Amino acid sequence: MSLPEGLHPGYPPIAYHGEDGEVSARVRRAGTPPEVTYRSGNTVELLATGADTGGLFGLYRWNFSPAETGPDPHFHRTMTETFVVLSGTVRLYQGQEWVDAGPGDVMHVPIGGVHGFRNTSGAQASMLLHFAPGAAREEYFTTLARLGAGLQMTDEERDAFYRAHDNIWL
Repeated sequence: MSLPEGLHPGYPPIAYHGEDGEVSARVRRAGTPPEVTYRSGNTVELLATGADTGGLFGLYRWNFSPAETGPDPHFHRTMTETFVVLSGTVRLYQGQEWVDAGPGDVMHVPIGGVHGFRNTSGAQASMLLHFAPGAAREEYFTTLARLGAGLQMTDEERDAFYRAHDNIWL
């Protein structure tokens, strides 16, 4: 496939073919209530879902309460995940050990990379979660909240839920 004149070869194929651009951006204001709240007090804000981005990526803000919470080591077969710590201290598992990460620290996890995250600091913390491509993680997050609030699943149903959302626990 030949590239349009002047487009650098490192860029993806052109996906928008209009001449004048379009009015399609949206702003999410600070202070917008989170869409998902867990019993622990953690919240998730759906900043840009896979549906919003045409499946290119998903971007979420994870806000930790002071309670000790977070997923154990796992990996994904279909997507990368990137963590950007915004505030507080977040423990990140990078496949070999847990490391403390602070504001501005970033961890990128390629497809198949073992990882986990948690708050063990006893204080609030927040981070961005970026998934690429943009899977339907919002359903995953809301179902986890329902599980924490008493939704019952058999072991088989829970295993199927995790498989359907590409969470492979170690």
